[in-house]
Amino acid sequence: MKNLNDMFLRLIILFFIFFPFQAHSKNVAIGNLESKITIKVFSSLTCPACANFHSKIYYKLKKDFIDKGLVRFEHHPFPLDLAALNAEIILRCDVDNSKKFELLGKIYEKQRLWASGSDIIKINDSIKEIGSEVNLNEEKMSSCLKNDKAQDEILNQRIEAQKKYKIDSTPTVFINEKKYTGKIDYREFKKILEKNL
Repeated sequence: MKNLNDMFLRLIILFFIFFPFQAHSKNVAIGNLESKITIKVFSSLTCPACANFHSKIYYKLKKDFIDKGLVRFEHHPFPLDLAALNAEIILRCDVDNSKKFELLGKIYEKQRLWASGSDIIKINDSIKEIGSEVNLNEEKMSSCLKNDKAQDEILNQRIEAQKKYKIDSTPTVFINEKKYTGKIDYREFKKILEKNL
């Protein structure tokens, strides 16, 4: 995957040089807009620690806080390689909003099956198979993957996040704009949230 990652980093650098920063609001988000707490998670869909956060923390958060209207949860794209970028494109590819987190969960759950190797065509095919599980059609997904605007928007969000939040690893978590550092343990995480309510 090294060559793919090198190519991806060159793409980011070129994008940074040639395109201005623009504000975007197309976050993948769930929960009450009026919540006192907003959690922002900056993730790369190929990152094992991000998949672990989603499986070990997100689902508990959903049950204890999000479903009760106490927390808004936002997934922010911070792709570290081309495979993660393409998975983000599929995540935003005409998926019904109520199913975006279902698809996000499936992408993380099956990460080991699609996120390895150096053949981006095979990787894309594997991502599209996952997209089909939430009724995305293959033609639409192929069209999304060729859409420069979708790619530019995600790259722009990554660059803006780097500029504003100084992201140095994924996942990086913010609770009401305050960076959560240290090992992500749900009990400690829950205590912090309860203090903010």
